Amino acid sequence: MKKSYSRVFSDEISAFCPGCTHGLVTKIIRRVVAELGIVKECTGIIGIGCSELTKPMFEFDCVGSPHGKAAAVATGIVRCNRNRVAFVYQGDGDGIAIGLSETLHAANRGEKFASFLINNGKFGMTGGQMAPTTVIGQKTSTTPDGRRVTDGHPMKMCEIISQLDAPVYVARFALNSPKNVQDAEKGIRKAFEYQIAGKGYTFVELLSNCPIGLSGTPVESLKMIDEISSNVFKLGVFRDVYGGVGK
Repeated sequence: MKKSYSRVFSDEISAFCPGCTHGLVTKIIRRVVAELGIVKECTGIIGIGCSELTKPMFEFDCVGSPHGKAAAVATGIVRCNRNRVAFVYQGDGDGIAIGLSETLHAANRGEKFASFLINNGKFGMTGGQMAPTTVIGQKTSTTPDGRRVTDGHPMKMCEIISQLDAPVYVARFALNSPKNVQDAEKGIRKAFEYQIAGKGYTFVELLSNCPIGLSGTPVESLKMIDEISSNVFKLGVFRDVYGGVGK
């Protein structure tokens, strides 16, 4: 029998730019929440930026956070109500530029929520500025000639967070092909399953595109993930305390 997702799929039309894979993650999260039967228990803590456009898409509880503070807000929610299944949804600018301290300390404390980070290599909503994930040579509105080494190297959050003792699941996936999207859904599902079981902090990074900000077509922006992003940000599971490490 076909499952009904009417409780989590709103009638809102997506506000994301055409070709943006943010919408894929939104769809995956809604489907997983429905299939796991946690609609009433789920709370999404949504960051500032393109992430904000997800809130009308969810039919379960969502909370908007101040810029960079989503992990801090999520910490308060799960500590006040241990029965909540909470997740943080942020872009790279919000989560590891403005909110680097909150993200790292929540991971180090092993807070019981899932963190989903969208890595598109730039600040998407505010003008396409360089982000901590912008790769060397990549052009942005603040690095018109390409990011230089003196601007800093791209931050590899999965590699950093997986070195901490507390996180139970750390993984990176891409959103540029059917297979990669299927792998991403499995990772997002596992992150939620660990939250339902009360296992601890989980972090899933998702390599996304920005077809408008990168001045190319949606197809060209997806090719960049294959040709550039995934060569810098290696895909895979970096830490899985309950299912093996380094798979």
